Amino acid sequence: MKIILMEDVPALGRRGEVREVATGYARNYLLPKKLALPATPGNLQNLEHLKRQRDRAENKAREAAQAAADRIAALELAVATRASEDGRLFGSVTTTDICEALESQLHVQLDRRKLHLDEPIKTLGVHEIPIRLHADVTVPITVEVISQ
Repeated sequence: MKIILMEDVPALGRRGEVREVATGYARNYLLPKKLALPATPGNLQNLEHLKRQRDRAENKAREAAQAAADRIAALELAVATRASEDGRLFGSVTTTDICEALESQLHVQLDRRKLHLDEPIKTLGVHEIPIRLHADVTVPITVEVISQ
């Protein structure tokens, strides 16, 4: 039976794909849980319309992320924290600290999960941290960790 996936289904496919599955699997699992629709001509036409809408929304989100990236790329951020004389921090600077500093100093609100920090910063100095605003848009921000 041909179906159109309405949600991502592990080991079967992603949303919007047309797949051939066993009739029992479709009738007893996918269709009752609203994970798929039968691949009728009307549903296929509706799928194309939904894809066009999704593409437009995706392009709009990408453009917004690129505009935000252009604004953020020029920014430099300073985070003050306690440190020893040899430059080691008492504690560390995490993504939460960086997001709070972004909001207080530069008035930019950002979700901490968009910052890709492999491990917390534990030394003074300048650090470059990538921010992933969109799947296709990643921008680095310069963070200077200074002693209080």
